[in-house]
Amino acid sequence: MTSIQASIAASRFGLGVRPGELDGIARDHRGWILSQIQQPAAVPRQIAAMPSSAQLGNTVVEMLTRGRRMRGMSEDVRRTNRQQMTRNALQMYRNEAIARTQSAIQTTTPVYERLVHFWSNHFTVSASKNEARPFLGGFEREVIRPNVLGKFGDMLLASTRHVAMLLYLDQAQSIGPNSIAGRFGDRGLNENLAREILELHTLGVDGGYGQDDVLALSKMLTGWTVGGIRAVLPERAQSRLPEANGGDFIFAELFHEPGAKTLLGKSFPEAGEGEARAALAMLATHPSTARFIATKLARHFIADDPPQRAIDQLAAVFLNTGGDLRAVTMALVDLPEVWADPLPKVRSPNDFVIALARAANVPVPDQDLLKGMRDFGQPVWSAPSPAGWPDTAQAWLAPESLMRRVDAARSVAQAIPNSIEPMAFLEDTIGPVANADTAIWTARAPDRVEAIGLVLASPEFQRR
Repeated sequence: MTSIQASIAASRFGLGVRPGELDGIARDHRGWILSQIQQPAAVPRQIAAMPSSAQLGNTVVEMLTRGRRMRGMSEDVRRTNRQQMTRNALQMYRNEAIARTQSAIQTTTPVYERLVHFWSNHFTVSASKNEARPFLGGFEREVIRPNVLGKFGDMLLASTRHVAMLLYLDQAQSIGPNSIAGRFGDRGLNENLAREILELHTLGVDGGYGQDDVLALSKMLTGWTVGGIRAVLPERAQSRLPEANGGDFIFAELFHEPGAKTLLGKSFPEAGEGEARAALAMLATHPSTARFIATKLARHFIADDPPQRAIDQLAAVFLNTGGDLRAVTMALVDLPEVWADPLPKVRSPNDFVIALARAANVPVPDQDLLKGMRDFGQPVWSAPSPAGWPDTAQAWLAPESLMRRVDAARSVAQAIPNSIEPMAFLEDTIGPVANADTAIWTARAPDRVEAIGLVLASPEFQRR
């Protein structure tokens, strides 16, 4: 008999069980989790094969350059070129989204993958911004994956410097009003990235900052841009920027607002690129950041309204370790609240689709995966705002959504081999947490497909 703790470990910390997995987890459910967070995780094969953001940036710059050369050509020619650029960008995004989802289905280290998905949502970059779309997979691969069990400050710095974030939040062309470019150009200061760093990435909306702090941090960030910016600048300005790949981070002194700045009451002397680095380091270990991160982790792994005791404990570990995310994750595993039954969290569409595919254990066509995410209202890396996807049941339990889940469960049940017996399938997936009614209705179902569909559509399978 598999244990309830094994089911919780596989669903709450992992991405759902695969056939035969629960028995192994039940032998040491806590050890199963810790073994995945105490060693470096290998990058999945599909993801490791993707091009770097620096390489993708060069491709994008080439497309932009070709478009500029066509200014004297007919509108039909230019339209065809724009359409080709859009198709190329969409294909880059689709390749990355498929690799991410198939990796989550097939992974043998689902705890690590869940952490990747959590932190990727915390530092949201979205396909809603066309310019950022080709770089979304690279952002997760280059920023999130290497840092989910490292220092929070390293992830914050890497996120802020990445081409996807710099384009998504309009930082790449933010120009200090008193900078060299600011005195002669028609573009100005952009506060988007600074505001989201304070509100969404570090302190939280109630973290104790004001508009003056947003303004100060946005000035510190001026000059943080990407190599591809050269392609849209006049030749005279290009010569003042360092050589770099289109998707590389560069610091452009040309754009930087000179002078000292004051953030959260602390004065930062003029230091070029170093100003924002110092500011991010301060924010990464701020007590408000510790509380904000602890609350989000507790909400994701415990309950929509997490207990204050758990938040306080996680925040204390965060502060005492300087934002060591491995230590915070291990503290999370030790909280008694994360092992509570019944399962309190509703699976998001992303989690539900991945859990369905893992439970079915049959190949799922790439297009069906992406369509499933889209139909359920959560396309990969397409959150509607920089706040990311919501993490509470209220966002995902509309009647229409539930009906789609039932339809998907029936469809997946039809693809499961005839050799799989329904009651054995129930035991392999939700067995430890299944209630008596679900077991009875599965046993009484008119046929095998209907019975397996009932398991996948059951309230227990919708939760983690």
